[in-house]
Amino acid sequence: MTHQQTATSDTSIVVVDDTPDNLRLLAGLLAGRGYRIRPAASGPHALAAAREELPDLILLDIRMPEMDGYEVCKHLKADERTRDIPIIFISALHEAFDKVKAFALGGVDYITKPFQAEEVLARVETHLALWKYRGRLEELVEERTSELTQAHEQLQTAFSEIQQLQEQLQAENIYFREELEVEHNFDRSNGGIIGQSEALNYLLHKVEHVAPTDTTVLILGETGTGKELIARALHHAGLRNDRPLVKVNCAALPTNLIESELFGHEKGAFTGATAKRLGRFELAHGATVFLDEIGELPIDLQVKLLRVLQEAEFERLGSSRTITVDVRVIAATNRDLEQEVQAGRFRRDLYYRLNVYPLSVPPLRERSDDIPLLVQAFARAFGKKLGKRIEKISPNTMTALQQYAWPGNIRELQNVIERAVITTQDTVLRIELPENLSIPDEGLKTLDELERDYIIQILELKRWRISGPKGAAAILGLNAGTLRSRMQKLGIRKPE
Repeated sequence: MTHQQTATSDTSIVVVDDTPDNLRLLAGLLAGRGYRIRPAASGPHALAAAREELPDLILLDIRMPEMDGYEVCKHLKADERTRDIPIIFISALHEAFDKVKAFALGGVDYITKPFQAEEVLARVETHLALWKYRGRLEELVEERTSELTQAHEQLQTAFSEIQQLQEQLQAENIYFREELEVEHNFDRSNGGIIGQSEALNYLLHKVEHVAPTDTTVLILGETGTGKELIARALHHAGLRNDRPLVKVNCAALPTNLIESELFGHEKGAFTGATAKRLGRFELAHGATVFLDEIGELPIDLQVKLLRVLQEAEFERLGSSRTITVDVRVIAATNRDLEQEVQAGRFRRDLYYRLNVYPLSVPPLRERSDDIPLLVQAFARAFGKKLGKRIEKISPNTMTALQQYAWPGNIRELQNVIERAVITTQDTVLRIELPENLSIPDEGLKTLDELERDYIIQILELKRWRISGPKGAAAILGLNAGTLRSRMQKLGIRKPE
């Protein structure tokens, strides 16, 4: 449905604004398009209206005296009956932090005042259509599954149809749904980017500067520091926040599948390619693609990625047709790419293309002032999840946590707090840490070095036999092809 079409009167919208003129303007504008409007002049009135008759959408002001829009949104998302209602924030607040907070709380869009009438109508109708389309897609999946169960003689045909439907669901909807999940948020008080340290504030200051541009960003930082959260903050505060953030973990995919995952393939392009598949770059057209662990990308695929960055075009596997895309790229790595370039494992030209605006995420040991806030947030979250109430953490325990080196950074701290909440029997959090609160880094090996040593150990044990039930691949829990790919990547060769 376009913004020129008349909406059905069955579609109800709650419009919330404490300014009478704005409330009348918005209500009249939407009512003129055929929507059934429930005006609300305050936060409490908005909650009452939403709960009395579940609307199809809520247009929510932020700055209100009794209860601001953020609090209204929190209450709605905490209620099982109202949590799925799409909320569009509309406010004169235009700072990047306000927009990040709105999306973090579960808003689907953010309109800045003063607004254009056509813009409001277009965004309202777009989100109404999207949510109705989601429901229809889910109904189609259920219908196809039921047909498959009832018609065994048509199993192969029905299976192919379901696969195509799932691909369509993924291509058109799944990434957008992921961006709406509450678990990915950036409100400092809500378990996302938490902290007030100078190092973190400096990083977020740089995020606010580069987010509203289409500049390529390279996020650098150790494992567990929260690089993906920074990528999401960049996307949600950027110009393409009305589209999904499409993610690719370059370290989690087998070498022979990465090209298909990035650029897609045609049916029959290789063994097992039973249907056409859209790649992540094609899905991200008009949006943002996040290349996590970019340092793991094989050298032969770096050339193709460089072409996308330079010329914004590529071909699917098995096709000669050139596809042009408009994509913003955010990449992240825990590797020192300059060293990787010197070692010949990463292309210098690609490094320069990615390193337009670098962001360094500080390790937790450089953010010790943030540890109390992180501990409190994690303890509260895990306590709620496990049905426990943590009210106190001893000063000595907190001091010990701040003195610990945290080689695993925030992810390690999160795991420690979760274990502590599980074992705590009362309201006082008790944490066990190693006696030596700092871990020296001399002589420690990287994860790749440890993996390489272990693979060689198993190969020697099996006399370099890779496949078969008694081969090294079976011991390592990998298929033979994946093990050979890892050996090639880590430079492992059978001795002469």
